[in-house]
Amino acid sequence: MSKVYLVGAGPGDAELITIKGARCIKEADVILYDRLVNKDLLDYAKPGADLIYCGKLPNLHTMQQDTINHFLVKYAKKGKVVTRLKGGDPFVFGRGGEEAEALVKNHVEFEVVPGITSGIAAPAYAGIPVTHRDYGGSFAIVTGHRKEGEDEKQRWESLAKGIDTLAIYMGVKNLPYICESLVKYGKSKETPAALIQWGTFGEQRTVTGTLETIETVARNEGIQNPSMIIIGEVVKLREKISWFEKTLIEKDSSIISEAL
Repeated sequence: MSKVYLVGAGPGDAELITIKGARCIKEADVILYDRLVNKDLLDYAKPGADLIYCGKLPNLHTMQQDTINHFLVKYAKKGKVVTRLKGGDPFVFGRGGEEAEALVKNHVEFEVVPGITSGIAAPAYAGIPVTHRDYGGSFAIVTGHRKEGEDEKQRWESLAKGIDTLAIYMGVKNLPYICESLVKYGKSKETPAALIQWGTFGEQRTVTGTLETIETVARNEGIQNPSMIIIGEVVKLREKISWFEKTLIEKDSSIISEAL
């Protein structure tokens, strides 16, 4: 029986896939997967399954969204079980809603399998809880770029004054504008900020600063996409509870000692 599964693969660490998500990979006849999906997850695919890469880089799309939608419908209409494997969660800046709309329009049965989104997982792996009783009681997931013509003043004012912790996706290119706008509309320039590159992957790197300094820190450290931007007092907790990068350092030290 044909069906499309819109599956969140999680933020990068292959072990963060859900049990249901792994089952959807195993059952699929066709898997369409994104750039930030951990390729180890494709090992769950059954022999003979078609693996189709749909990766997108900033300003360079390997496959246009309309083409992806077309493939989902095309293979489902052929009676295939199709798994659309997306980094993070399908409905958090993953365009899963658009894909679901296309499936409904073409009368294709589908199911959404949520995944762990990077806005929560990356800071957790960096030792930054997005909420904390003493530092942050509200949390917003924000895109780092928006469609032209939207009311920017109202947007930044509400984020600067109304939310304790901001998790900003796809914002490295616009980091100067983001920091400037938040300060302009009410956030203190001393507000802590962090950038987490390749969150939950073995290559994870985290840098910290304030709204006034984080742009310079990120540039000096060569931080690039994919990175999460976390802004708020909760960033201070990294000094106490950072854990993942310490395990990476310890692992590297162990490997070097064994080699010597």
